[in-house]
Amino acid sequence: MFEGNRVVAHTRARFPIFQSPMTWIARAPLVSAVSAAGGFGLLESTSRDLAMTTREFTAIRAATNAPFGVNLPVRYLKEDPAEERAIIDWLLQQKIHFVTTSAGDPGRYVRILKEAGVVVYHATATLYGAKKAVDAGVDGLIVEGAESAGVRNPEEVHSFALLQAVREAVDVPLVAAGGVVDGRGMAAAFALGAEGVTMGTRFVASVESPVHENYKRAIVAAPSAGTALIDNPPGARMRGLKTAYAEAVLKGEREQLPYKDIIDRLYVNGDVDGTSGAAGESSGLIREIKTAQQIIDDTISSFWSQIDRLAALRAPA
Repeated sequence: MFEGNRVVAHTRARFPIFQSPMTWIARAPLVSAVSAAGGFGLLESTSRDLAMTTREFTAIRAATNAPFGVNLPVRYLKEDPAEERAIIDWLLQQKIHFVTTSAGDPGRYVRILKEAGVVVYHATATLYGAKKAVDAGVDGLIVEGAESAGVRNPEEVHSFALLQAVREAVDVPLVAAGGVVDGRGMAAAFALGAEGVTMGTRFVASVESPVHENYKRAIVAAPSAGTALIDNPPGARMRGLKTAYAEAVLKGEREQLPYKDIIDRLYVNGDVDGTSGAAGESSGLIREIKTAQQIIDDTISSFWSQIDRLAALRAPA
């Protein structure tokens, strides 16, 4: 179905659909469900807890034989060289075949990973970062538009323009991240030069997602302008749902909560109004909570329907 697709060749998954390696969320239940459904699950390691990563990795392998990968957040890991070395050594011992890097310069990892036969994709939100990563030797890029959830640079470019700019500049496979929840978005991303897509918020609102049902329902209920960008010092912003908490922070009426408190209050206990968890602009496109299998099946079906519709517009010879 995707013969010749470089992302499928690299990941060994059935479909070129990634699940974003979201902090706390992208662990065994969700990663294994996405991979078993034919997508490509990515285990997060942003928490920098090797015992947790090991536990979740083992649980994923026990749950499915399907391929999956691990994300390395450069900025956070390099704060502790011993910890950084430990997780790299651990990864190589697991004989993992695919790793994504994010939040920093992937150069410090690319050589050692590729020498061990690991495929490396780097997540970037800028054209400059894309070029730098390709120069460092990555095998592919995850191109994150400004509509994506989580920590964002105030000067980022949205997916429609960013994908085209990166595609013009490099020849490695691109995976589009930001604004994709179904086959329409996937077809659009492919038209702009991508060979795969990443979904984050769509999978947060899935049956297998570990977040509280209140948060899943809040994503489904979000309008098209239902997210807000809150300052995330020293020089970034965080995109999350536009809740009472978020609006109060934007007005300077209350202090921001530490992210670990948001995890506990929102993801665990379901306090939507008193927090604002990571959510992309795609929240406004999500209509119901589905299983990972339904999300992937519906996306692939809709993708080919859109491709057929576009092909039918071509005038007969």
